[in-house]
Amino acid sequence: MEMERRPKHLPQVQALAAIGQCKLMSLWDQLFMHRRQPIAQILLTRNDIADRTQYLNAQNTFIELIHMGVIPIVNENDTLSVAEIKFGDNDTLSAITAAMVQADYLFLMTDVDCLYDSNPRSNPNAKAIEVVEDIGDLVADVSSAGSSVGTGGMATKITAARLATSAGVTTIITRSDKPGNIANIVAYAESKKAEELAAKKSSRQSSTEGSESLRNSTSNLTLEEPSLVKKAVVNEVSSTNGTVSPKLDAPSLPPLHTRFIPDLHPIRDRYFWLLYGLAPHGTVYIDKGAHRALADKAGLLPAGVVEVEGNFAQQEAVRIVVVQRRSKGSFEYEKEDPAPFEVGRALVNYSAAEIKRIRGLKSTEIHGALGYADSEYIALRENIAFGNRTSRPATPSRMSMSQELESRH
Repeated sequence: MEMERRPKHLPQVQALAAIGQCKLMSLWDQLFMHRRQPIAQILLTRNDIADRTQYLNAQNTFIELIHMGVIPIVNENDTLSVAEIKFGDNDTLSAITAAMVQADYLFLMTDVDCLYDSNPRSNPNAKAIEVVEDIGDLVADVSSAGSSVGTGGMATKITAARLATSAGVTTIITRSDKPGNIANIVAYAESKKAEELAAKKSSRQSSTEGSESLRNSTSNLTLEEPSLVKKAVVNEVSSTNGTVSPKLDAPSLPPLHTRFIPDLHPIRDRYFWLLYGLAPHGTVYIDKGAHRALADKAGLLPAGVVEVEGNFAQQEAVRIVVVQRRSKGSFEYEKEDPAPFEVGRALVNYSAAEIKRIRGLKSTEIHGALGYADSEYIALRENIAFGNRTSRPATPSRMSMSQELESRH
């Protein structure tokens, strides 16, 4: 439309989005037509994710399209979105989509190779961060603010990586102007997985078996290769004891990128939706006894509630924050030592005003305080989701991978 810059007035943005959607899908269709690959368009808003039925409908549509061999092109429905229901950036949208379909990988493309501990444009000594095992401990430069026509910068990519890895999705940050990096990175990762599989199968062989029996066993070794980017070659390599064991050809080092390791115990389906699909409208502070009960699969009772913050209604999402009471039965809690910490999200059965009136009470006393009792629980256990706090094993750095490759030649 020959505009010099992105407009700020919402109706203009929405009107341009309606025009752009047609042009964008036409371009995608032309590109994929060369490979005779059918595509589909899915436009989402935050409301589509927040409503459980619509969330499941969207998830089922994704799954069916994939089964049909159709590639979904996903974008935010900017023609309808307003500030209150916007994702705000495509990074968050892509992370939620990846979790919905339980993707193996999520690639977040940007204008730099990877994350750095400082801005590489101003600091020539900036160090690349190639593997992130715990995002909570990450110290990285996030000064990249995104492009003038797009949404999201490095900070939103880290947030998206947190969402995706919690759902078990390996997340990669790499350059957008080198699309071939995607295939190379996946090929390397898949070859490492195949190598681990081969090593596990080899370890099951008895050390007393002859070389002939082991050679026969390697002929039965199968490596899954569901796509063109997955490649692994098995060779027979003599070991020091004269036997033969399967070994994978070491691939060259992958292109520079940052890889976020997925959680060992992924959060999926309803619990992921509770944690990341819903926008919290307030906070419920609970004591450590209530936290232990929730960990044992019990619901949240009024007796364990210390404080309420915000103005929320029934069946709205809230943050669950654990605090230390200053004394038994007190509604005062420690603000610094120990500091409060958020453990998850919940859909509540009572409003903020109602919870303030029944906090600290027994369930049998709810009716007396309110004149009614919709539930004995502030929140049912099935409507409470905890975030992951699982430690991960160490992951080899690029330097250790280089040394490993050199040792093989």
